[in-house]
Amino acid sequence: MSESLQNFVDLWHVSMFYGSLVALLAAIIVLVIYYAQYLGLKNLKEKYDFASLNEIKKHRTMHILLAIALGMYLNTLRPDLLEKGFVLFFIRLSVTIVAATIYGYVASLVMKFYYPTKLAKKLNRLRYTPRIHEASGNKMKLLSEEEEDAYLDEGQQAEEDAFAVDYDVWIDAESGDTKVEKYMGYLTALECDRCGFYTLKVEKEEIEKVATEFEEGELVTHYKCSYCNRIKRQSKVIGKKGGSSGAKTETPEFVEQIATTSSVTHIHVEVHGSNGEVLNYEFQTTHQAETFFREFDFSKVDHSR
Repeated sequence: MSESLQNFVDLWHVSMFYGSLVALLAAIIVLVIYYAQYLGLKNLKEKYDFASLNEIKKHRTMHILLAIALGMYLNTLRPDLLEKGFVLFFIRLSVTIVAATIYGYVASLVMKFYYPTKLAKKLNRLRYTPRIHEASGNKMKLLSEEEEDAYLDEGQQAEEDAFAVDYDVWIDAESGDTKVEKYMGYLTALECDRCGFYTLKVEKEEIEKVATEFEEGELVTHYKCSYCNRIKRQSKVIGKKGGSSGAKTETPEFVEQIATTSSVTHIHVEVHGSNGEVLNYEFQTTHQAETFFREFDFSKVDHSR
């Protein structure tokens, strides 16, 4: 082997070895920084928000770096291959790229399907662990959906009815002090009753029967699991348009028009206030949108959200 070729081989293997160490170290640092920040948060709600926003992203970054580290390390094996010709050298390079790609692909599947279920269980523990009242040190009680309405304004109740936001109300029995916590993306995915993963999402809805002032309607929601492809249909009754007194609650015309459409997959609404405020709401069904606007009061909504 010529001296120049030997220098290239030595440089290649040294670069691959130290490159794999750097990538491995970077993967460890990403994870250590994340968990250091997470553990540094004392408030359970802050931990919930931080984990739901960052945990999957950080683990995905870690696996990408590990795939790079794996590919580089495999390129340090069998340093004598180049002595037998460039063909074996490029075969090894191709095999290591394939191995790193396979690892990355499997890791992406784990992060897409398995890890969200694990994270959901962790978030549930954070969300439903009893809060401690700062002044008295007492454990606070989580109110039921019916009980909490007394502590929410009409705008917050409308957000809950539309599934855009979910509010938890904790109360200290002794002092009567309450703590309201806000959670976004309440029903972005449900737990699939076949595979157990939180990958069951609304695909579309169909109005089987339009509600009138005299007769109830029927709404059929179609779900599909992105992991096991489970198909699920659920029927819901749509209430009559008029109330018991015969007075009809006003609903925006565009919602009435959408509700008569045979198939809807997603509704995005922007509400603009007279002072320039802009509120964004997303609905998976027309029934959610209609319920929301029946009870929506712009003056009582938190505009800072």
